[in-house]
Amino acid sequence: MNTVKQEKVRKHYDEISDKYDHHYDHAKGRCYHIHVSKHLMQMIPERGFLLDIGCGTGLFVEKYIADGGTAVGIDISQGMLRQARRRCAQTDFTAGTGENLPFTDASFDAIASLLAFSYMKDPEGMLSEAYRVLKPGGCIAICTLGKKLLTRGIPAIYQLGDKLKINHVAAHDFGEHYFNEEEMLELFTGAGFTGVETNWCSFAHKGLIDPLFKFAQRVEPFVERRLPQLAYNICVKGTKPE
Repeated sequence: MNTVKQEKVRKHYDEISDKYDHHYDHAKGRCYHIHVSKHLMQMIPERGFLLDIGCGTGLFVEKYIADGGTAVGIDISQGMLRQARRRCAQTDFTAGTGENLPFTDASFDAIASLLAFSYMKDPEGMLSEAYRVLKPGGCIAICTLGKKLLTRGIPAIYQLGDKLKINHVAAHDFGEHYFNEEEMLELFTGAGFTGVETNWCSFAHKGLIDPLFKFAQRVEPFVERRLPQLAYNICVKGTKPE
């Protein structure tokens, strides 16, 4: 049974939308977001027409447009969308969920979802909708916190944070669901995607104190290549057959 609390997610991000960019667009947060964005950018075509599911304040859309592409963003939070429209004034942003996309069939060259897949109440439904709105030959790429030993205790930490009323941008008990490589492969192939690829990224977490963060940044490429069991974000790509 999926326990994602989407209404709680929406209310929370409406409330913190003015603070969100300070979390991910400054100092360590910026380094972290740029790093995971680069991983996702390498998995999708350049200069295509992109749909960003869970676009937030438009940080990833901004990067994709800067590289020559065009994009549309969708997010559950109107507050986050207001910030996105300020950031990318020429881009269309719409309110909604990944499980019910308000777009016609075969509309997009690529779909991206950065740090939002764990919020999907119906991940199978989201991937089915993504398949529907992708053009034949188009691809989807997501990056999200993965399920492994290092992340197993995170839900309990988030539940404790809620009980202690700790006001953090992302660390709340939303009933998120995490997936490992085998589960992602099953989800993507079940939706009809082919050529499914997975890899792991991120070792330098924005929550680390500076000396540890800088060290983690230096060793991050080695960890991602040789010790992926220590990386905590899973990146998955799938293609809609021609």
